Amino acid sequence: MEIFKITEPTAPKVPIIFSVPHAGTFIPEDIKSKMNPELSDKLDDTDWFIDKLYGFATDLGITIITANYSRWVVDLNRNPENQPLYNDGRVITDVVTVTDFNGNHIYKDDYVPESKEVSRRVELYHKPYHDKLDELLKNTKAEFGKVLLFDAHSIRKSVPGIRSEGFPDLILGDNDETSASSDLIKTTIDSLQNKGYGFSHNYPFKGGYITRSFGKPSENIHALQLEMCKTNYMDSSEMTYDENNAERIQVVLKETLVNLIEQMKFI
Repeated sequence: MEIFKITEPTAPKVPIIFSVPHAGTFIPEDIKSKMNPELSDKLDDTDWFIDKLYGFATDLGITIITANYSRWVVDLNRNPENQPLYNDGRVITDVVTVTDFNGNHIYKDDYVPESKEVSRRVELYHKPYHDKLDELLKNTKAEFGKVLLFDAHSIRKSVPGIRSEGFPDLILGDNDETSASSDLIKTTIDSLQNKGYGFSHNYPFKGGYITRSFGKPSENIHALQLEMCKTNYMDSSEMTYDENNAERIQVVLKETLVNLIEQMKFI
């Protein structure tokens, strides 16, 4: 199994790279055999179908990198040294997590991967994705003089382990306005707000490790994370893709990306 999939644009290339780190579902058998099958057969923390939802992006000239492995093998949006992203009491999952977002144990018999196993997974699965993403960003910047990384995510409407109330429909993260230029941030906010979906900026998510590590606006490498509720494009079970829901949110997402492409001309 390849670590990731690169989907090339079908239109003239623009200086935007799309990252989809949590839609992967593959788990090697040696790892899966240690997992609780009630959890590993559902992979509830997966960003289900987010790559399908954004499939239209290649028609806008955007290159997409999508992870093939499950985040329960290794979490590509966590610091490989396990430095926590938040310190507000929510459930914090590590780069190699042993629980889901609600604190349920993923592995059988209280198994916990030892440090050597964590390092092995980081080297095998985490590093190649980040190296390739770095290559895509550097090559695109060399071609255009600038680049925007758009990191795409989704989550259940309600995850009590993180927050007692439901999430806003759309949550833009830019590490407290440090990972992208103010003009790109404003363009994104203006595109997402007041479109019939609840919107929040940097709360309760302000961008994960990918956004925070790659976003260097002073070097004209910008990064934004968009977290969204699965109810935006799935049915009420949040397990099945819903074409009608998806088509509605795709109108907003496409407008946002078109506006970002235009704004990138002036960065």
